[in-house]
Amino acid sequence: MDFGGVLPRETLSTEAINFAALGELEATRERDERARILAKVILAVFNDYYHRSRAIPFAVKAAFERRDWPMAFRLSRDRLSIYSLTIDKLAPVIAAGCPEIAADLTFWGDLERHYMELIEGRYEADIAFAFIHSIRRKVVSRDWTPVEYTQGRGTIRRQPLASPVVVTVPSTLPVSIEAARQLLDVPGLDAPWRDRDGDAKLVAKTLTQRIVDLAGTSDPGELRFVMLSAGFFRNRGCYIVGRIALPGYGIRPLAIALLHEADGVYVDAVLTESDDLQYVFSSTLANLHATNPHYHELAQFLFSLMPKRALGLHYSTIGFNHIGKVAVINEIAREQRRMGERFATAVGFRGTVAIGFSMPSSRYVLKVIRDTPTDGYKWGVFPGVTDVLEKYRLVHYMDRAGSMLDNIIYYNITLDRESFAPELVDELVENAGGTVGVAGGQLVFRHLIVQPKMIPIPVFLETATPEEARAAVINLGYCIKNNAAANVFNRDLDGRNYGVSQIRKVYLFDYDAVEPLTGVKVRTNTDRIDGEEDIPDWFFEEGTIFLPEEMMTGLRIDDRNLRRVFQEFHPELLSVDYWQGMQRALTEGKVPKVRSYPIGRRLRRNQPASPSP
Repeated sequence: MDFGGVLPRETLSTEAINFAALGELEATRERDERARILAKVILAVFNDYYHRSRAIPFAVKAAFERRDWPMAFRLSRDRLSIYSLTIDKLAPVIAAGCPEIAADLTFWGDLERHYMELIEGRYEADIAFAFIHSIRRKVVSRDWTPVEYTQGRGTIRRQPLASPVVVTVPSTLPVSIEAARQLLDVPGLDAPWRDRDGDAKLVAKTLTQRIVDLAGTSDPGELRFVMLSAGFFRNRGCYIVGRIALPGYGIRPLAIALLHEADGVYVDAVLTESDDLQYVFSSTLANLHATNPHYHELAQFLFSLMPKRALGLHYSTIGFNHIGKVAVINEIAREQRRMGERFATAVGFRGTVAIGFSMPSSRYVLKVIRDTPTDGYKWGVFPGVTDVLEKYRLVHYMDRAGSMLDNIIYYNITLDRESFAPELVDELVENAGGTVGVAGGQLVFRHLIVQPKMIPIPVFLETATPEEARAAVINLGYCIKNNAAANVFNRDLDGRNYGVSQIRKVYLFDYDAVEPLTGVKVRTNTDRIDGEEDIPDWFFEEGTIFLPEEMMTGLRIDDRNLRRVFQEFHPELLSVDYWQGMQRALTEGKVPKVRSYPIGRRLRRNQPASPSP
């Protein structure tokens, strides 16, 4: 499967590898000295990776200032891949130069001891610690050797950075134009504005009204805007993020969305609701690039603004995916200890390709791929576990258009067997024995996919109010359209593969049947004469054949009124013209990006819609 080259080219230089140190490694056979030298080699490559990774947000900022959108998109792909590319380049060099690293796992203890001494006191010590464990997983990946996912806290002292995390802008009501100007100055843009004074006036007026509505008074006293000292960049947009502090009245999230068109930068929206910010910071979109290195403080601040999203997901949203992985698995462990619940089969339809499981109170669903699909599998020959995992991996690297869940994939990880219902253990071992093994009191997973928990559409509709059901069905159509705009086609257009989130948005979460829309053959039977019994021409074509008029049957929306709602709001989805037109637009590069906040939050309602951030 190829989604138009979502995986970027290699960006790392061989100079990152300390070949002089490798020469020292070759010259000595003394075990501890070899461990010390190898620690230096790994750290040198980590330093190169981290320097390159931290430079990318500033390069994206420069691309925004120049309106160089192709560069902005490429840098986003590079940011996601640079870690894996570094590991892929270094691991074989280490394996060849130090074969005992794979043969003698006790050697890792000596290696890590020297490495920990080298990273002691660094702010990014937890990322450096994750880096060496990624090397270990790569070198011993052929074995069922579990590796602990941890930040190394308790063994590493991390020093704070000197640069500021927030800037504070004091104000009163009405909010002054000068205070609004200071807010617009936070990202430090070096680009012409369309009408900076006019935007400052509009932002001041909007904030004044929102604060009056929040406080219930036009004189709440002194207030403060506490803003993260960073610009948050993604694709074509920039966000200024913080909170409004009203002593005695609480706090309110704040995000100001900026766009940059040919005539200059302008404010497109002001967001003051937590759910609106969740749209912007959703992990169903490409990562945001923050021009501030304090990733722990940034994630904690964002969590305070959007507590419905788990902390680990905030790390991932700002591009620190590996720290996010650690945070998420630790959150799952804390959930289990706090609630005393066991993993059981996830609510909803049992997947033909994946086994999904969760705990009732958990924010997450965990998945493994079956060795072979169940009898309900629809797609002929099963491509195998590796190919299905590759689809999940590719979804992580692409811009998910706001309508596909991101995935966290763990390799060679153990979980306590007592945390699982016995019948689930039996199912995992029996149906995914190539992936799940039992080692004493532990289950060992060759791979484990983790996603935020959703309520499958059919399950949601069973108990939803009429208004909730109507909204979910409408949002399902938008989800399918958004995926199409990202060149993603789900040939299993089954409502059980789509879920409803806490903010009532609909997402696709199963990816074993996704493929590029541009490779699908859109056909129809509506042009056939009633009673015509011969086999249609498309029946003999190879590849994926899609008949839009049959979509409603596959979506499994049983309620007749809800089917009418779907067709009323999205009639084009049932037409050949829509799908073929989308394919042409994708081929010509004309498909607009999906807006990442409600259009009703735009400040200028009569302004033509521009490409979304």
